[in-house]
Amino acid sequence: MTALTAAGVLLDMDGTLIDSTATVDVVWGDFARQAGLDVDEVLAHVHGVPARATLRRFLGEEADIEPWFAQISAWENERFDADVEIPGALAAAHTLPAGRWAVVTSAVRDAALRRLTRLGFPEVEVLVAAEDVEHGKPDPEPYRRGAAALGLDAADCVVFEDSDAGVRAGLAAGAQVVVVGSLATPATAGLPRVADLRGVSFAAADGGVRVTLG
Repeated sequence: MTALTAAGVLLDMDGTLIDSTATVDVVWGDFARQAGLDVDEVLAHVHGVPARATLRRFLGEEADIEPWFAQISAWENERFDADVEIPGALAAAHTLPAGRWAVVTSAVRDAALRRLTRLGFPEVEVLVAAEDVEHGKPDPEPYRRGAAALGLDAADCVVFEDSDAGVRAGLAAGAQVVVVGSLATPATAGLPRVADLRGVSFAAADGGVRVTLG
């Protein structure tokens, strides 16, 4: 058992709290087919990356991506019946001390809140979503914004992430990073990790949070 201490906790959503692989693959597979792109190439890139960044990558920096962004946002709001919690995520989330945690996601805000609510997660008081940042993961901006919204410095927080882009964002923000799942990239070398959130718990401690990794 490993214990960490931090001023706050910053949690990614897709792949960390929610298993949305099926939903993401359906949405972005439809985009790829309609846009005449290689489905496998798009799906290999999209996880953990903001929608606008993915659209710019595949459609070009000069393309008008907003109609596609609106369509993908609508699809994400409609197609989440296949979402399930990452094992242990609900139980872990309900131990988070009030005012000491935030969700930092590359998903759009409305879809993220609906999906978290549908699965029974506690009310999210601080959410940094795709439309809240100029530069998405792997840029550190999302995690810095999440920490700032809690009145904290990212360097004093612990980040839970499952994607390479997210891990690099957390590290670039100066945070402690815990890897969720089997991701193995240069960025994850030497970092603490958990297979899922079973056995993970949080507790208020000395004005911060004690994080127990089961």
